[in-house]
This record gives sequence, structure tokens and C-alpha cells, in this order.
Amino acid sequence: MWKQKLGLGILGLPGMTVADEIRAFRKVGFEAFFTGWRKGDPVEEWASVARECGMIYQSIHAPFGRAADIWGADEEKGEAAVTELCDCLDACRAAGVPIMVAHAFIGFKDHSPTEIGLVRFERVVRHAEECGVKIALENTEGIEYLDALLSHFQNNETVGFCWDTGHEMCYNYSEDLLARWGGQLLATHVNDNLGIRDLAGEITWIDDLHLLPFDGIGDWQEKMERLSHARIPEVLTFELSLRSKPDRRENAPYAAMEPIDYLTACYIRACRVATLLIRARNG
Repeated sequence: MWKQKLGLGILGLPGMTVADEIRAFRKVGFEAFFTGWRKGDPVEEWASVARECGMIYQSIHAPFGRAADIWGADEEKGEAAVTELCDCLDACRAAGVPIMVAHAFIGFKDHSPTEIGLVRFERVVRHAEECGVKIALENTEGIEYLDALLSHFQNNETVGFCWDTGHEMCYNYSEDLLARWGGQLLATHVNDNLGIRDLAGEITWIDDLHLLPFDGIGDWQEKMERLSHARIPEVLTFELSLRSKPDRRENAPYAAMEPIDYLTACYIRACRVATLLIRARNG
């Protein structure tokens, strides 16, 4: 898009491989993409496809199932969590991907970062420095863990913030996280949802819908105004889903669309959001 590069996370579209999606993203207008990662994934092949069609492999999203273990007392589990993140950093280096996105924590009950967790993350950060890869820590549940890490590494350019707009609404009670960490921003995961459904405010992963922007309750002019005052990444990256959460139907219309039609709808919404950012940036 003119004046703003746009990226999209790999979606797992029916009948399409990751390579197919990369090419389809480019066809509808996106300039960049990110993927998830599991050990053995052919990231170098995906990087080759990206070069072939002029796409930016913007980031790799690290696994997050062990994100709580890195803070825990169990040494074996903590070591496994560190190893997994370091292996993902190695994959980023092999594919020439500049950013690894990681969750600081997973879970809704614990709110007590530990010193051993910071020590373990220091080892991950040292490995990232060796790899020449930056770590973008995403706002999810357990905001205290993200705060602890971004504060601990605030003077280290290898570590920064990945702002997930939907998580801010459904996990972080719509707190203005860019006001806290916008100066450390490295990446975005732009998406919409309906906020917190529970009347008492209990947060749950079921509310994390990853709808197209403007299909939820997000105030996109307000969000892009806030983003315009942060350190804006080169790529405005979207993380969307055509799959509904259990017992919910909000994403069902996307799943009913032909893949190329859904991707086109994603691009249209991305352009609308980016236009708001450009206008806010230009004052």
C-alpha cells in the first residue's frame, strides 16, 4: 500500500500450503507475512518463496505453550522453555527473519513474575543477540510478566513490544499499552473483537476472536491515533482468523468465503486501518 507496508499472519486456509498463502497474500496486495513455528518447519523454504514473489518475511511467532514454565520453579520445564525459544531464534536466523514474536506468559490466574524467570529470559536474549534477531514480546493475559520483561530489558534494543490490538481489549481491559511501551514497539498484531463478554470482567481465551477490523467494537481512529505517537514499525501487521472459538459463531461468515475472497476482504480492511494511521501520522 502507498506509504505503508501491510502484513498478514499465515491463516491455514483450506486447501492451501504456507507457500500458496504467501503467493496469494502478495496477489491481493500485502507486502509482508509472518508464520508460526514448530521444530522442523521448512522456514528456509518459506523464505525462498518470499524472495521469489517480493514479500517480506516479517516475523516468526514462537510457540507459547511453555510460556508459564519459564517463570516456574521446575528446572526441567524451565530449561525446556528456554531451549524452545532459542531453537525458534535459530530458525529465524536460518530464514533471515529479523523478529521473533513471543508471549511473556500464558495463564489467567498467576500474576507474580519471578527472578528466575528474568534470569532465564536473559539467556534467551543473549542468544537473540548472537543470532541478530529481535524479540517482540506480545501483550496477552498476565500483563505483569510483560511489564517485568519490558522494564528489565528497556535499555536493550534486542527486546521490544508487539502490540496486539485485540488482546488489549479482551485481555488487558482496554488499557492504553502504547502509552506504556510505545517507545519499545517492534511489531503489531492488528485485529478486532467484542471485548470482554463476562459481566464481572473475567477474561478468557474465548473472547480472543481475531475478527477483521471494523467487525468488532474497536475504535480504529483512536487506536491509530495512539499508534501514530509510538515507534511505528516498518510493517503494519495483521493477525486474523476465519475460525470461530468454541460455542461462538462470529468468525463463521469468513469460513464460508472462498479463500481469495476472504484475503481480499482482509486487505480492504487493512488498507482502511492504514489510511487512518497515515492521516494520524500526518497530523
